[in-house]
Amino acid sequence: MALIKFTANHDDLSTDRGYQFKFYCDKCHNGHMTRFQPSVTGMAGGLLRAAGDIFGGIFSKAGHGAYEIQRAVGGKAHDEALEKAVEEAKTFFKQCTRCGKWVCPDVCWNAKAGLCEDCAPDYEEEFAANKAQAMSSAARNQLHEKAQQTDYVSNVDMSVGASTPQSSLACPSCGAKTTGSKFCPECGAPTQVKLTCPGCGFQPENAPRFCPECGVKMPLI
Repeated sequence: MALIKFTANHDDLSTDRGYQFKFYCDKCHNGHMTRFQPSVTGMAGGLLRAAGDIFGGIFSKAGHGAYEIQRAVGGKAHDEALEKAVEEAKTFFKQCTRCGKWVCPDVCWNAKAGLCEDCAPDYEEEFAANKAQAMSSAARNQLHEKAQQTDYVSNVDMSVGASTPQSSLACPSCGAKTTGSKFCPECGAPTQVKLTCPGCGFQPENAPRFCPECGVKMPLI
């Protein structure tokens, strides 16, 4: 008997009930499952084992005997099933003559070159992919350049002890702006808010323009 051709990239799903195989594309790993091929001896053995579970005795022995027979002839039956499955699966794949891989014709085969796309990448696909990547990279570079040209710190005072963003005081009860007084001029509620020097952290009682401790300009109200 001639040797059976097969591919390394497949799964054997065969059981004592029958034979079935999965074949995969060597590139994208999608694949096809072959049709189930029932095992006559396996099915007979299963029926006899089922009868043995119900009736016991000779039926049970016959069931296990048939199972042993199926195991004995399973090698030949399995080989024939594999050979048939390989012939069935070959219609769904193309073999690259350059690298020997079996690939799916819809996704991983370059029909113009007659080779798999690993050996002969599709020009139009590669062009589109590289164009998209180049556009994405250029957009990132342009954003960086534009950010470099934009002034984000022109209003920032970099002198020692200078305040960062200035804030105004507001009444915690009604939200009205206050003048640093102890009570809100709008609702009369105690403000209980003190200005804090951004330089030394001192909190004066009133609202001076400059800190009486270190001289740093106080936040505007």
